[in-house]
Formats: sequence, structure tokens, C-alpha cells
Amino acid sequence: MAERACRLAVLAMVNSSNSISNARSILRSEHLGRRIGDVVLVADVSFELARAEILALVGPSGAGKSSLLRLLNRLDQPTEGTVYLEGVDYRQMLPRELRRRVGMVTQRAFLFPGNVADNVRYGPRQRGEELPQGRVESLLLDVGLAGYSERDVANLSGGEAQRVSLARALANDPVVLLLDEPTSALDEASKLVVEAMILRVVRDSQLTCVIVTHDNAQAERFAERVLVLDRGHVTKTGSVREVLGA
Repeated sequence: MAERACRLAVLAMVNSSNSISNARSILRSEHLGRRIGDVVLVADVSFELARAEILALVGPSGAGKSSLLRLLNRLDQPTEGTVYLEGVDYRQMLPRELRRRVGMVTQRAFLFPGNVADNVRYGPRQRGEELPQGRVESLLLDVGLAGYSERDVANLSGGEAQRVSLARALANDPVVLLLDEPTSALDEASKLVVEAMILRVVRDSQLTCVIVTHDNAQAERFAERVLVLDRGHVTKTGSVREVLGA
């Protein structure tokens, strides 16, 4: 009886420990992969991120970085493995809810015709919610676009459009933010300004973040951890210092 009680106590401690671990895990991929026919886009990728942790995905062109990012919010469907968001298998979530909670900013800002405020309100409106003007103004202030609410998006610079894209993602109150080379389409001056703004917002909001970048220096500025891909396979992963020698 005493031995059985001891085993039960140990099991309870293990389960408790696992619950704590899962509670701290915001985003976790397990053996995630995607192939189309014989072509492997992503193969057997596993990692785990805690709240406010930032992971950089680096590697040569065609390595599978953007393909992996698209799997993390099911813009593409995995053919192997899965992803857990706050401990829940994302296959149990409706795609719209998943993409609300796992926001994404792409390389180029794809804005809808109209003004800036309408773009920021887009996500909540899809759920039947109208974002108050005060919240719109607050989001625009966060991304350095105070007073831009009524500005036509056709008249924005590339850097301004990317800021609106970020504000639109933040309007959904995501827990994870995916960044797919968010500054690579900008000139060098705009790139550094937008990069600093994104990093400040991510840190202030305590967002868990995955950024795809071809720029190792940017990865060093953004992330605590790095995952290197080549032809869809993970070739190295670890801290920035371990992987990039920062």
C-alpha cells in the first residue's frame, strides 16, 4: 500500500509538472511537416515557445522558412504533425479563431482599399464587433501613426503601410505574432525604423513571436533563439549566441 501510494504521489507530481509546463507553453510544434507529392517543404520541425519569447527562422532562399510560418496558423495544412496553441491542438480550432489568436504580418502589406481606420477594424468586423475609435487611435499611436485614422491607404509609403498591417494584426489581440520578413521590402532607412517599432510593440505587448528573416543581424537584434532551416529540415537550433555567434 505504501509503495502504491508513493507511486501515485510521484505520478501526481509529474502530472502537475506537465500541467505547469503546458501552461507556460504558448506555441508548440510537434514533428510538423508538409509535403506535396515527393516534394518536402517542411520536415519534422519541433519547438516550443513561452510567453514573450521570440524565435527567428533563418536559412537560405527556398529553405522552407515561409512554408513553416504558414503552417503555424494553418494558412497551409500540415501533412505531418501538429501545433499546440496554449496547450490546445490547433486542429480543434476554427481557422478564423486560430488566425485571430495567431496574427501575421507579411513581407508586403496587403491593405484593403479605403482609409486606415477601416483596415485596422477589419478583423473585429469579421466577428461582428466594431472597434471603438479610441482603440483604433491607440493602436495607431502604438505603431507611430497618430492622426492617420482617416488617411487613404493609397497614399501611404511602404513603411507606413507596414505599420498599418501591424496595427491590423494587433487589433485582434493575438497571443502569437508571425512576421514574414516584415522589413525586406523597405529601403534601409525605413527598415531600421519599422524594425525598431515592431520590436518595441512586441516586447511591450509581451507577444510570443516567430520572425522569418534572411538577415542574421536582424535575427540577432530580434530574437533570443534561432532555428536554421535548409531544404525544409532543421539543421541547427539554439540561442542566438550558439547559432549565430552573436
